[in-house]
Amino acid sequence: MDYVAISHLRWGFVYQRPQHLLSRCAHDHRVFYWEEPTYGSETARIDVFRPSFNLFVITPRLPNGLSDAEDCEAQKKMLDQFLSEQEISEFVGWYYSPTGLGFSRHLKPALTVYDCMDELSGFRGAPPGLRKAEAELFERAAMVFAGGRSLYESKKKTHSNTHLFPSSIDRAHFAKARSQAQDPSDQAAIPRPRLGYCGVIDERIDLELIAGIAKMRPDWHIVMVGPVVKINEDDLPRAANIHYLGAKDYKELPAYLAGWDVGLLPFALNESTRYISPTKTPEYLAAGLRAVSSPIADVVTPYGELDLVRIAATPEQFVQEIEFSLQPEQSDAQANESWRTQVDAFLASNSWDSTWSRMHTLISAALPNGCCESLEELRVDEEVAGAGSSSI
Repeated sequence: MDYVAISHLRWGFVYQRPQHLLSRCAHDHRVFYWEEPTYGSETARIDVFRPSFNLFVITPRLPNGLSDAEDCEAQKKMLDQFLSEQEISEFVGWYYSPTGLGFSRHLKPALTVYDCMDELSGFRGAPPGLRKAEAELFERAAMVFAGGRSLYESKKKTHSNTHLFPSSIDRAHFAKARSQAQDPSDQAAIPRPRLGYCGVIDERIDLELIAGIAKMRPDWHIVMVGPVVKINEDDLPRAANIHYLGAKDYKELPAYLAGWDVGLLPFALNESTRYISPTKTPEYLAAGLRAVSSPIADVVTPYGELDLVRIAATPEQFVQEIEFSLQPEQSDAQANESWRTQVDAFLASNSWDSTWSRMHTLISAALPNGCCESLEELRVDEEVAGAGSSSI
């Protein structure tokens, strides 16, 4: 059984939930990941990139100036042609973006899954008609996977077959930070103590909070790792002790986290953060980092309640909780070992492998009898996939 995923997220942007899950899916199935278009091409075409043996990332390239209707029609034609050329008939339709129905609602997947990782309608620049499109997707979806507890509590009111699959962790990857010795070159000269944030820098980040901490404690250095999106870089707080290092490859992240003294989750409390379940929470913990977070519901429960992450709402409270985390007794070998033992016990059952396994079990049980094929029966079109990137 093939999987056709429709997503608003670029595969090569930030390595997160779609990449973790669908890379695992591709161990046993062909996966076709249709990401949002780029514009400026002279003619409509698609590029296909193959990150791994059974995984295909398809990027539509469209001319400028298309109306919404023309955009959808162009993608519909390209999608139909691609599915036909790849001889994709029976497949699981996997959605991250409800707006993808605009060019794919005519398809007849064996099963439709909505992996809802965010409340997209609360994000800056959310497209008009998003709520209506999501309502249609709920009607079409056999099951909904919610990326956090708050999101689950919201979506289960609309879809009776909603399942909670919160942010998981590639624990072995981030645990490398516990034994990492060499600082990355662009971080090595930054004085300590270092307070670090890793992730997208957008409207979800409380910039006034960052500025307040930096002003109150000029001897602390705040390291911000990640791309700036949907906000003006001129609006970012600037100070001698705030350092923006830009986006980093997923494989580089443990080295950066290893050089921090405290991890930050400095989220604003607004519509875009109401339902988030930050993946960086378990990633910081797996790296052995103490962390301080804004009172985001999915961080307060369970991380704050279990005293795995300190919770603070104001710059003053953040400074207080950071000071607590920096106390010598918190880094004492015995106390640290006890805390890490508690962290590791909590994270033991929280992995992307187990999350995908449980998802796959639900999907397999819901598919019509006889639809599941073995990997050996899957036929990969080498001419289209190729190594690296090609155009169709």
